[in-house]
Amino acid sequence: MDLGLKGKTALITAASKGIGKAVAESLAAEGCEIAICSRTKDDLISAANEIKEKYKTEPFWCVCDLNKEKDIELAVEVVNKQFGKIDILVNNCGGPIPGYLRDLNFKDWTSAFEQVLMSVVKFSSLIVPEMILREWGRIINITSVSVKQPIDNLMLSNSLRSGVIGFAKTLSNEVAKFNITVNNIAPGYTLTNRLYDLAVHRAKVSGISHEEILSDMSKAIPMNRLGRPEEIASAVSFLASQQASYITGNTLVIDGGFVKGL
Repeated sequence: MDLGLKGKTALITAASKGIGKAVAESLAAEGCEIAICSRTKDDLISAANEIKEKYKTEPFWCVCDLNKEKDIELAVEVVNKQFGKIDILVNNCGGPIPGYLRDLNFKDWTSAFEQVLMSVVKFSSLIVPEMILREWGRIINITSVSVKQPIDNLMLSNSLRSGVIGFAKTLSNEVAKFNITVNNIAPGYTLTNRLYDLAVHRAKVSGISHEEILSDMSKAIPMNRLGRPEEIASAVSFLASQQASYITGNTLVIDGGFVKGL
């Protein structure tokens, strides 16, 4: 299926590893011009080189700390300077630290608020006006299955990723008349560094190995396995496509059947 994305420009945040990188690869395979950002220059260079080798297109990259407003402003500025437009915005970020309420201080909350929710608000606020002028755009937020079924010990993620969902739904109604869609992807347990780190953290708390933790996660999923980043990325590419032009304000859960609600 031709997704109609050739020549579109996509900016993917936190895209040097994991799901963000997989999204960049998927969109590059569809013929998009790719811009990626993250906090770590070396990881960005490595990711850009891999994408260039696989898809014969050279991604543009820039360092951006999602907790810093000036970094976000600069990222949007340099990507617009490089490509002249941003058609597709994929808001992705690493997960905030795990913990129960008693484990977290106000600094933890402030940092997670900036990283998870306000980065989405800031990038969207800077890019949406130009999308409105062109009367076309796609905004896709990578959240978590926790927006549908909260996960124990992830107080920050459960709270603030749900805020992203509320923001996205409200924005989708505001910009729909300009052919701009706003949707969310809610991945379940997916094989990334973040999941590994969570397993290590749980292992320390529970006293069992992280391998056992990962095995238990798999057993809790009807498909009896963890997700792969490329499976999340394929859904992002579809939501960015011309074929998905009538889908907006939705949250697509990709979890192998983990969520038990209707």
